[in-house]
Amino acid sequence: MATLTFITGGQRSGKSSKAQQLARQQSNHPLYIATAQVWDEEFARRIARHQEDRDEHWQTIETPLYLSEVALQGQVAVLDCITLWLTNVIAHCDNDLEASLKFAQEEFTGLLSQDGQLVVVSNEIGMGLHANTPLGRKFTDLQGWMNQFIAKQAHKAIFMVAGLPLKIK
Repeated sequence: MATLTFITGGQRSGKSSKAQQLARQQSNHPLYIATAQVWDEEFARRIARHQEDRDEHWQTIETPLYLSEVALQGQVAVLDCITLWLTNVIAHCDNDLEASLKFAQEEFTGLLSQDGQLVVVSNEIGMGLHANTPLGRKFTDLQGWMNQFIAKQAHKAIFMVAGLPLKIK
């Protein structure tokens, strides 16, 4: 079973940078598990910015849906991020909340069951305004339940605020 560090926080709180820093402290050649898909030009720029943050020491694996198919093989890996992955999951499950949560938990468990060190990045989206659409509320619930699922299994958990890490577990 992988050793799990969970990093959560708001958008642009420093989650990815912290995850990369932790991974590089543990390995000269960590894996970067990218879950994002290019939805539009602005999102392509976001992805490019994340790619520029990583040097040649990183090996990137793109997996928008099936986390359990990633082979950790005892390596150190950053999974960035759960929120974008859940966007893909809920679309894959035709916006069905229960099916999405079941699929997400099974896929995450498949990845976590392997040997390695896993640093997982996720947004904490349920701390602000309530979503004004039914799908938005479903997604917020999915994100919150999945964050709880991951945090419960984590060996360490960090909440990022304004670039500063707050140890929560």
